[in-house]
Amino acid sequence: MADVTTHIDGQALDEVVTFTSELIRIDTTNHGGGDCRERPAAEYAAERLAGAGIEPTLLECTPGRTNVVARIEGTDPSADALLVHGHLDVVPAESADWSVHPFSGEVRDGVVWGRGAVDMKNMDAMVLAVVRAWARAGIRPRRDIVIAYTADEEASAVDGSGFLADRHPGLFEGCTEGISESGAFTFHAGPGMALYPIAAGERGTAWLKLTAHGRAGHGSKVNRANAVSRLAAAVARIGEHQWPVRLTPTVRAALAELAVLHGIETDVDADDFDVDALMAKLGPAAALVEPTVRNSTNPTMLEAGYKINVIPGHATAYVDGRMLPGCDAEFHETMDRLTGPDVEWEFQHREKALQAPADSPTFAKLRAAVERFDPAGHVVPFCMPGGTDAKQFSRLGITGYGFSPLKLPVGFDYAALFHGVDERVPVEALHFGVNVLDHYLRSA
Repeated sequence: MADVTTHIDGQALDEVVTFTSELIRIDTTNHGGGDCRERPAAEYAAERLAGAGIEPTLLECTPGRTNVVARIEGTDPSADALLVHGHLDVVPAESADWSVHPFSGEVRDGVVWGRGAVDMKNMDAMVLAVVRAWARAGIRPRRDIVIAYTADEEASAVDGSGFLADRHPGLFEGCTEGISESGAFTFHAGPGMALYPIAAGERGTAWLKLTAHGRAGHGSKVNRANAVSRLAAAVARIGEHQWPVRLTPTVRAALAELAVLHGIETDVDADDFDVDALMAKLGPAAALVEPTVRNSTNPTMLEAGYKINVIPGHATAYVDGRMLPGCDAEFHETMDRLTGPDVEWEFQHREKALQAPADSPTFAKLRAAVERFDPAGHVVPFCMPGGTDAKQFSRLGITGYGFSPLKLPVGFDYAALFHGVDERVPVEALHFGVNVLDHYLRSA
């Protein structure tokens, strides 16, 4: 068995806070459409890897959209490699809405503030702090660790993980599994019940463009072929549609464990199992599974017309769709029916759904790493409602888990801070994450 004695020293605990703060100060806002520049953050990460004797490679598909990849050799050449990846870009932030400037990286009252504090410059910093602590202690992990800091995760990933997977697959040779964002954070489900959901799946991304065509004309005239009306009717049908329950193995496992923790007797495999009835009894914990028991389609954008008294000849809408594994055919048929004969639809961006086994040795080691540092916590599997770079890396046969550990205090709403106002992370949560990551990466 690998040595699991912690090698996290005081310098590592200081560095993870400093690195998180300084990465936040580097504005890597991804506005979409190629409007982002990750290179300064990539160079920052590369310099700190190089300072630990780890040789980084910087790669770009588009100038300024920089990715960093580095490999740490393990002690067992026969072992499969492990990918540890995090993205460098962040979503936009409106400074007027924040208590502090979103790119200040301010450390106040034991909390690091700023855009990227939880999504996901905290994890980027934790990885840097861990591998630098290894270098100081002169230790190596059992298996090769490939570190990837990516661009463009907050948009299409074309300049980031998609580019790396398609154009530089050799850098990930031997990688069979990967860990990244959105898992192993404290979810307080009630008094004395601290859950740590670890992601073992993601819904697929299905961003849709809807286009209605009609007859252009004067706004005062009767028009039975009004493109705006046709589009609005389709959008209303989509927004009101109730998708049927479709339970994946990961979600079934989550429901089963949550039921046991809440003292609820149920058989999630029974033909008459009522998932909505169970979720009604789970209290706050229902939020972990509610978005992933069904497909979803949420209208998000509308575009039509140029003058109030002119009926336009076409109108466009955009829908954020998410689909569960195995639901492609059902999704297509349903969208054809909901849009109707007068509205065309197409995928603007499409990525497949993912599943990872929640009963695997890897998941067991992830669970053990968290519970070592919070024995009172309860690890449960869950499926992410959205997507991550794990989708692109899955093209290389890499099974992904969401694992960026943070121990959070009661009242700290981790999920609300993803893409939210006043994004922040407690210093103690970063310290916990560094210790858990160190333990897992050396015992993996």
